[in-house]
Parts: sequence; structure tokens; C-alpha cells
Amino acid sequence: MRVGLLSQWFDPEPGPASLPGVLARGLAKRGHEVRVLTGFPNYPTGRLMSGYRMARRMEETLEDVRIRRVALYPSHDASPVHRVATYGSFAMSAIVSGVDALRDLDAVWVSNSPITVSLPMWFVRYVHKVPVVLHVLDLWPDSVRASGLVAPGRTLRALERGMSAWCRGMYRSAGRIAYISPGVGDLLQRRGVAKEKLVYIPMWADESALTPAANDMRAELSIGPDQTVLVYAGTLGETQGLTALVDACAAVVDDRRLVCLVAGSGVAEESLRQRARTSGATNIRFLGRLPKERMPALMATGDVHFVGLRPTSMAAYTMPSKVQATLASGRAMLVAGEGDVATVARQSGAAVTVLPDDPVAIAAGIRAMCDLGRDELRDMGRQGRAYYARTFSVEAGVERVEAALLHAKGMRVHL
Repeated sequence: MRVGLLSQWFDPEPGPASLPGVLARGLAKRGHEVRVLTGFPNYPTGRLMSGYRMARRMEETLEDVRIRRVALYPSHDASPVHRVATYGSFAMSAIVSGVDALRDLDAVWVSNSPITVSLPMWFVRYVHKVPVVLHVLDLWPDSVRASGLVAPGRTLRALERGMSAWCRGMYRSAGRIAYISPGVGDLLQRRGVAKEKLVYIPMWADESALTPAANDMRAELSIGPDQTVLVYAGTLGETQGLTALVDACAAVVDDRRLVCLVAGSGVAEESLRQRARTSGATNIRFLGRLPKERMPALMATGDVHFVGLRPTSMAAYTMPSKVQATLASGRAMLVAGEGDVATVARQSGAAVTVLPDDPVAIAAGIRAMCDLGRDELRDMGRQGRAYYARTFSVEAGVERVEAALLHAKGMRVHL
């Protein structure tokens, strides 16, 4: 097939932004011609990555994948105005300078995050007559409400009504709609999406960057062999429940077995550092944002990895990408969350689950993990790796997306 990918985020951006690149390479390895329409890389710092210079558009070919990048306003700070400018500028640039790259294809896979990607998606669907597989990676307007970027009130309610109508238009235009966790599928049906349109395609990890046998950083960080390392790696924001993690670490500071490593950046970074200082959480070390090539070593350093979700209206449906990344790395997890993420954690055999945003519960979970010991935690990690291979692997994910694209291609005659 000749297939396209439409995503604002793409390699070399790290973390969840790297996952469309994994899909593109997987499809290319299966013999498909793959074209990508994306933006210039700036996630998660909001600064253009080294080696790139902003231009109206740029063509690249990476590992047999043809990529067109279009200009955008790079930002990833806490300003709603800047976020709108980032999302809107990509959407408009994609229409003006990018959508012709997705002409004459059999089908296009679209990441729905952010929903402004709908503008070039609709152009591809209705003008170029190319069928679309829409992958619902974020729920809208739920994500806006949970982010706290817009204060509760009349403005937020109006925004939610508009975004809900916008999403209904996206769902109508897609030939196939993929969802990443069971709860999301149920919610989409309640919002009027026909069951026959829906297909369960959970997300995968960037397996090339996650190797269970990678060298760790324990010696470099002067961590003893008898100490248990708890790692949080990712965005330092408000929705991850990290304030509760800091308070929990302060509550177990008397347990010399624990070392907590926090790696990443985000709008909450400075407040978390201050919270650790004032609470006496001397067992936490903030590492800042590490380069992508150091992530395997960091993953291997952690005996346990923390996954947290503050209780919000959408927390029950959210599946953080670090769940798959941790399982693929063969490491145990401490999951402070409810709903789908807690269900997967328990099914994997690789996790202890506790109540979210609850320092007392998280502290008890930390002590329980330390009591298990590093050997038992390694056994849990091996169970998680096997569960990942069965459930979330790149091979399985690419095969599911390929099937959805083939289904959409078959619908082309009705366009």
C-alpha cells in the first residue's frame, strides 16, 4: 500500500512523540510506501532541536520513510495562548505547505493530538479523497479540562461545547477509529461513535531505545547495590501526581534503602524541586532532562518506575506511554492510578498499585517495593516484559494499524 501518517509530533522528538516514527518504520519494513506530514521537532522543550532550521517546509528521507516537515510556532510552556499558536500554526502550515504530500495514497493514519490536526485531515479526506484511520491518543475536550490551562467557568464550558462538536466531525470523517484503552472505546460509543467503526489498537513503545540488558547509571550516581531505586522519567506537569510522590518520599526518608530519581522537565519542575527542599525529601535526586540516548541506562537503573495520574474526569481512561516503555524495559512499576492503567498494571504482574494523589498510600507502596527486594522486583519486571510482548509490542501494533489501513483502503470506493 501507499500510506501516509499525519502527526504534529515525530522523530527525533522523544517519549510519546517518537511513537509515530516507530509506526512509520514498521510499516516501511512491511513493504509499504510511507509518507509522513509533520512539524519541525521542538517537543518537549519548545525549542527547535539541533540540526533543524525553521522553514516553510523541508523534505527528509529517514529509513525509507519520506517526511515533509512544515513550519510551526514552537512552544510547550504553560501559556494557553502559546499552545493554541503552536497547534494552530501547524494545522495551517500543513494545509498550505504539506497536504499535497499525502495525495494519491491508499489510506492515511492520523494522530488526533492535538485536535487541530483535523484541519489538514479533513483536507486529505474530502479534497484528496483519501480514507482516514483516526487514532484517538488523547480525549478532547477532556484533556483541556484536566490540564488546568483554562480556568473553570463560562469560557471553559463554551470551549468544551465547541471541541465536542469538532470531535464529532472528526469521528464522522474517519473510516476507522482506533482507541488505546478499553475505557476509551466505551466512552467513544457513549459519545455516538458507531461500534463497527471502532478498533482497539493500544500504543507500543520505542523498543529500539529500551533494552532490558542496557548498562545502568548506579555507579555513576554512587548508588549502592543494596539500595532500591525508584525512577520517574517524563514530563513534570500537574497531571502526573508528582507532588504526592515528593511528599511520599519525604515520609520514607528514614528508610535508607530508597533512592528516587526524577528525570525530565516541564511546567511543574521548579515547584517540585522547591517541594522536595521544604519537605526534607533528601532521598530525591532531580536529573533534569536527559538526552534520548541515555534513556536505556536510566530505565535500567530503576528497580521500580513510578506512574502517576491525578484523579480527574479522564484519569480512568488514560494510558500513559511510560506504562508500555517500562514493561518493554523489563522493570517493575509503582502505579498510583485508577481505571485502565491500574487494570493493565495488575494484569501484567509487574506492578504494585496504590491510590492516586495520596502520599500515604504511595509511601506504603514504596516501602512494600523496598521490602520485596531487588531480586523479586527483577522477577516482576520479567513478567511485565512477557506481558508487553503479548499485548503492546511494536510488531502487534503495526499489524493492527496495517489491518485498519487495509480496511480503510477497501472503503475508498465509497468516497
